Amino acid sequence: MSKIRKTRKDILLVAFKTTVGATEDEMYQAGLKLMKGAHINLVLVNDMTTRMNMVVCPEEARYHVTTERVEALEGLVEMAMLRAKCRFTRSDVIEGAEGVQWQDQNISDNLRAVVDHCIERGAYKPMTTRNHGKVTAGHFASRGKDGKIITSRRWSNFNHLKETGMVEIEPVGDDRVKAYGGKPSVGGQSQRIIFKEHQDLDHIVHFHCPLKEGRPDDIPVRDQRPYECGSHECGKNTSDGLKEVEDGIWAVMLENHGPNIVYRRDVEPERVIDVIERNFDLDAKTGGAVA
Repeated sequence: MSKIRKTRKDILLVAFKTTVGATEDEMYQAGLKLMKGAHINLVLVNDMTTRMNMVVCPEEARYHVTTERVEALEGLVEMAMLRAKCRFTRSDVIEGAEGVQWQDQNISDNLRAVVDHCIERGAYKPMTTRNHGKVTAGHFASRGKDGKIITSRRWSNFNHLKETGMVEIEPVGDDRVKAYGGKPSVGGQSQRIIFKEHQDLDHIVHFHCPLKEGRPDDIPVRDQRPYECGSHECGKNTSDGLKEVEDGIWAVMLENHGPNIVYRRDVEPERVIDVIERNFDLDAKTGGAVA
């Protein structure tokens, strides 16, 4: 399956994984391991002993967890039909170009402070992949100069951000970007749309943690199931769902996925951190533990 993806980046790839006597969490992790290793869009995992089924997707969510095989298969087909309509932006990595160091002056202190806090609190939980070692899901970005965006690096471990650094991307129309310093985050398309439609906001932070029960703020929740993370449609869904939580800080929760917190460059990082801490459970992970 990894050979298919090397030559066919334009298709929606669905795979199947069988387990024997596994727990639901073990099934989920087995599906993720297959998915991340071969860059698959959807995986149906079924257990021969328990007869349990589930659909696993790149946002590290699980859907249609049921012992009813037909129900799971129908859910898989519906998700495949919905997500096959999604459009993606391709990245042209410029050879020899350097990335952006995490301490670079072009990255605002209030983005660094918020991301560093999320890292310290364990919001970015790594999983081991066959081809890329330990990687973390999520993304973050800063509005750059002349329409450029400084974004997180794809297939990296954000817990080692000081070593890996960031990537600068330059949009080329709606469907391609030039990337300087490596492969940019898959969330770059959401970042482009958000920055375009919210001109007064400058920073984006996204992680895969759930909402807290009894949270004090009214955080909008948007359905993620029809959209694969990184698609134009996911970006538009995210941008449309953003709501101002307090002055200069906007947020939206993508169901079974995670929040996007978007804020101005002049907002004190302590205020953003407070919004995150009082509304989201950074100890937990949407979808379930990856290791």
